[in-house]
Amino acid sequence: MKSILINSILVVLVLLSACQKADFADAYPDPSKVSTTSIERQFTGILNSGVDYVVPNYRNYFVTLRITLNPWTQSIGWINTPNQYVPGSSGVEDVWFNYYDVLAQYREFQKVWNATEATKQEDLKIFNMAAAIFLYGETERMVDLFGEIPFFEAGLLSTNNGDYNNSYAAFDQGDAVYGFMLDELKSIADQMKTLSVGTGFQASFKAQDIINNGNLDLWRRYANSLRLRMLTRVSASSEFSSRASSEIAEIIGNPTDYPVVENNDQNIMIDVFDINTPINSKGFQQGINSSGWDGDDAPEKMINFLKDSKDPRLRILFEPGTEAGGEYVGLNPLLTGNEQQALVNGGQIAYYNRTTTSQNQFFPGVIINAAEVSFLKAEYYVKGGNDALAQAAYETGIRQSIEFYMSVNAGSDDQVAAATPPTEEEITALLASDPVNWSNATTSDAKMALIAYQKWVHFNIIQPYQNWAELRRLDVPQLQFWVDNSSTQTNPPVRWSIPGNEITYNAANYQAISGNDKLDRKLFWDVK
Repeated sequence: MKSILINSILVVLVLLSACQKADFADAYPDPSKVSTTSIERQFTGILNSGVDYVVPNYRNYFVTLRITLNPWTQSIGWINTPNQYVPGSSGVEDVWFNYYDVLAQYREFQKVWNATEATKQEDLKIFNMAAAIFLYGETERMVDLFGEIPFFEAGLLSTNNGDYNNSYAAFDQGDAVYGFMLDELKSIADQMKTLSVGTGFQASFKAQDIINNGNLDLWRRYANSLRLRMLTRVSASSEFSSRASSEIAEIIGNPTDYPVVENNDQNIMIDVFDINTPINSKGFQQGINSSGWDGDDAPEKMINFLKDSKDPRLRILFEPGTEAGGEYVGLNPLLTGNEQQALVNGGQIAYYNRTTTSQNQFFPGVIINAAEVSFLKAEYYVKGGNDALAQAAYETGIRQSIEFYMSVNAGSDDQVAAATPPTEEEITALLASDPVNWSNATTSDAKMALIAYQKWVHFNIIQPYQNWAELRRLDVPQLQFWVDNSSTQTNPPVRWSIPGNEITYNAANYQAISGNDKLDRKLFWDVK
C-alpha cells in the first residue's frame, strides 16, 4: 500500500541531452542510475511523471475511465451492472498516486530551486514558471475529482529530510487551492509579459520541454488558457464570481498581454513523434477496445445528436456496428444489461473510430486546445450580452473541433477507418441545423445549452476529466441513467471518494474532512 507520504520519496531525477521532443526516450535514463539532479532535469521529471494521464494510456482508460467518467458523461455506451456508480478503488488510487508522484517531483524541484543562487534562478526563471503551470493544471483536475486534497503541505518528505512525523499532510479545501493557483497563475502571466530568456538557457529549456518544445509564446498561452478555464469553472461560486468576471474580461479583452490558444497550431499537447519511444499511445487500443470489455461502444444520445445535426464528426469519431448495415446506432443507457449485451454482441452498436482513437498510436496528449478556449469565450460573451461575438466564438469552436479530429484521423498510423474530410458545404449545413443553429436559441440559457452540447461532443473520451467537470457545472446535456436499486449509489456520483489507503495512513488529517467525503456532496463550484 502506498500513500502520498511514501510517494514523495519516489523522486525521479532526470537527465536530458536531446534538443527535440522526438529524442526524449533516447535521452531519458534509468532513474535508479542517476545520483544528482538539477533545475533543468527535475523540470522534465515533473512533466514525465504526468505523461500517462495526458497521453492516452491503458491503465487510465481501462482501469479508471472505462468504469467511471466515460459512462457517467455518456461519452461511451456501457452494459448496466450492479454498483456501476461507485468509483472503482483501483482506478481512483491510480489517479491519486500519479498526482502525488507529480507533486513529489515538483517539491523536489522547489527544493533544488530554493538552494540555487539568485542569479541562476533569474536565468532559469522559465523552468520555475512552466513547472508551476503544469502542476496547477494537474491539481485542478484533482480538486475537481475529490474536492479536498492534501496540497500545501503535501509531498514534503524529502524537504523534511525524511521526517515522517512532520510530513503527514493536512487536507486543504478546494476553494483555497483554487484561489492560490489563480493568484499564482496571474502572477506568472504578468511576469511572462516581459520575460526574456538567454540563448543558452532557451536551448536548455527546449531540450527539457516535452510539451511545448521550448516555445515561450505557447507557455504564455497555456498559462492564460488554464486561467480562463479555471475562472470559468468557479464563476458561479459566490466566493469567486466577482473575481472571475473581472479577470476573464481582462484576459479576453487584452490578447496582447494575456494571449490564449487561438488556433489548432497553438494547442497545448504532448505530441507523439516516434511510437518506439516511451511517449506513445500504444495503450489506447487495449484501454478502450479490449475484447469483451466494451470501452468504446457509442452512446445513444451523442450518436443521435450528431446524426440529427448532420455533423461530419460522426464519421470522424465513430464507425457503424459491424452488422448495422452502415447505420450509426448508439447504446440505450436505460435498457437492461441483457438487452444491451445482445445488441453489442449482435454487431448493432457503433463504436469509436479506430483510426482516430484506439488504433492511433500517434494520438497526442491533449491538455488545452483551441476549440475548448473558443467555447469558453462564447460562454463569456453570452454572459456579457454580446450575441454576435458569442456566436462567432461558438461557431469557430465547432470548426476547430472538426479540424482537430480530422487532423488526428489523417495523421494516424492505422488508416483502417480513414474519414473523408468534411466539405465547407457540410460544415455550413451543420451550423444551420436545428440542434446547432445559434439563431434558434432565443435566451441566454438556450445559448449556454448550445455551447454545453458542443463541449460535450468535443471533449468526449479525449478530455474526460474536463468533460465530467463541465457536465456537473452546467448540467447540460441532461442525461438519463439506469437506476441501480441494488446499490445505495443509484445514479452517478458528483465526486470521487478519498482512496482507502490515504484514509488509513493519514487518518488524523482525513478526519477533519471526512464529513465531505461523500459521493453525493457537491464541490464548491457546482452550485446548480
